[in-house]
Amino acid sequence: MQLIEVPAKTGYVWFRQGIWLFRKNPLAFLTLFFAYLLVMTLVAQIPYVGGVLPLAFVPGVAVGFMAACRDTIAGKPVFPTILVDGFRSYGSVVARRLLALGGFYLVAMGLVLAGSALADDGMLLKVMLGTTAMDPETVLNSNIMMGVLAAMAFYIPVAMLFWFSPVLTAWHDVPPVKAMFFSIVSCWRNRGAFVVFGALWFVVETIVMFGLTTLMQALGAGDFAVAVLMPATIIVTTMLYCSFYATYRGCFGVPTPDTPDLPTTPVN
Repeated sequence: MQLIEVPAKTGYVWFRQGIWLFRKNPLAFLTLFFAYLLVMTLVAQIPYVGGVLPLAFVPGVAVGFMAACRDTIAGKPVFPTILVDGFRSYGSVVARRLLALGGFYLVAMGLVLAGSALADDGMLLKVMLGTTAMDPETVLNSNIMMGVLAAMAFYIPVAMLFWFSPVLTAWHDVPPVKAMFFSIVSCWRNRGAFVVFGALWFVVETIVMFGLTTLMQALGAGDFAVAVLMPATIIVTTMLYCSFYATYRGCFGVPTPDTPDLPTTPVN
């Protein structure tokens, strides 16, 4: 394994590769996304721990989605069961390491929400825990938007720690703490590319959200905006997840006969 440094313009290539990868098998990727949402919704119903337990499985599920991307490129069929690939395909040691990463992620997210409480007196934390409803009155009568902005700022280093660490743990046999170190170092070394990558997806998400809402209102169908906006947002989010695999191949991946590489240039 080698940490690769890439120029800032590579962020655009990752962006296009993610779209290309989604278009290779959109039905499979959307099925994975909905399966993940369904399982996490069911887990969230568990008393006392359901609100936080799904976070512990995020690293393992991330490996499953990366495996789906790998298999799609290789022309292999992709089934929803691949979401648990990280826990079942690489041995018990890797499964325990992914659960350890999940524990670290749970703690990190707790610190993020604690940091957001400094800006909104804990309102965002209460909403996340389900003790307070997220409604217009809550938004207007609290500093929750400041809490959201604070949480986003605190989450940046967390994202850097866990961006590559699950796949490094599963596919490269790297222990959790060392994998998190490699992940944050790679993200920092390639920060220019990640800034371009993140900015492009932010623009796309913004255009989809506000563009469709404005269009529906102009057509006099504002009441149905959510019905149109929800599937469009899900598609964009799934394409974003596909592009995570492109960032991994760009920063670490070496093509092998079993895992053919992504296109090296933007594709239509």
